[in-house]
Amino acid sequence: MAEISEESPTVVNDDDTIDKERREKELEAWLPITSSRNAKWWYSAFHNVTAIVGAGVLSLPYAMAQLGWVPGTGFLVLSWIVTLYTLWQMVEMHELVPGKRFDRYHELCQHAFGEKLGLYIVVPQQLIVQVGSNIIFMVTGGKSLQKVYNTLCTSSGCKDIRLTYWIMIFAAPHFFISQLPNFNSIWIISLAAAAMSLSYSTIAWTTSLHKGIQPDVHYGPKSSTTPGMVFDFLSALGNVATAYAGHNVVLEIQATIPSTPEMPSKKPMWKGVLLAYFIVAGCFFPVAMIGYKIFGNNVQDNILISLEKPAWLIAAANIFVFVHVIGSYQVQFINKL
Repeated sequence: MAEISEESPTVVNDDDTIDKERREKELEAWLPITSSRNAKWWYSAFHNVTAIVGAGVLSLPYAMAQLGWVPGTGFLVLSWIVTLYTLWQMVEMHELVPGKRFDRYHELCQHAFGEKLGLYIVVPQQLIVQVGSNIIFMVTGGKSLQKVYNTLCTSSGCKDIRLTYWIMIFAAPHFFISQLPNFNSIWIISLAAAAMSLSYSTIAWTTSLHKGIQPDVHYGPKSSTTPGMVFDFLSALGNVATAYAGHNVVLEIQATIPSTPEMPSKKPMWKGVLLAYFIVAGCFFPVAMIGYKIFGNNVQDNILISLEKPAWLIAAANIFVFVHVIGSYQVQFINKL
């Protein structure tokens, strides 16, 4: 009868276990954007809302007036679909290489085009976009504060304060907020900014709806000349494209989410992105269509300018814009340094 031998128990090397745990801790600790990877899926939702839904939503009725009903609605829907698809591509490419996370755009570009060529391609474009957007955000924040002041201060004793000073007031909080240690530490600011964007968008279309269609409303072309119509068309496309901005921080947002082979970060990230894009649609489409329906071609390039009353509500909407721009500025710029 054959002798039955027992299998010897597997011996685990304590040094290998310790070394593995050390490497895992080092991997989790290393991250250029933030010192932690413990963000939840809904963090990506309000971070994306903060990044995408900016003051540009208030110019969408004006873009509709430049394009008309059919082209305007078509471009809004097409932009929503295209940007959602391209954002999905970024989410998928974040962990394109097993064991590596592309936490910044230049890292992904370097992987695609090489160490030097990748930097030459992406860095100049990033600088142009970031500097230009930086200026827009600061001017928008300053103008929002100026609009609040001009709306509420109507007495003869009110002094005219230059926009430069309002921009400096907008910049002041960033000296303190930018000292926060990492991306996750501004989640409350980002959440507040997302809530503000939803609030002023809602104020814009509900107040327009309450105001009712204006007696002199007209939906024909804004310009009567061919060059004018071409310029309006291109300008409107630029406004729509600017309104859907926000892809420049997708990789950084996903970098804050934990990732394992069983649950890669792209799954919770995509879940948050879908929620964010439904919120984006809830902000963009009512403002654009209702604003254009109410004011037609007479709508201003900022829908809040067309809505002069009630003064307290318009002032509140501009305060919401100011708070949102503070959070969006942090999400889009400070964390890319």
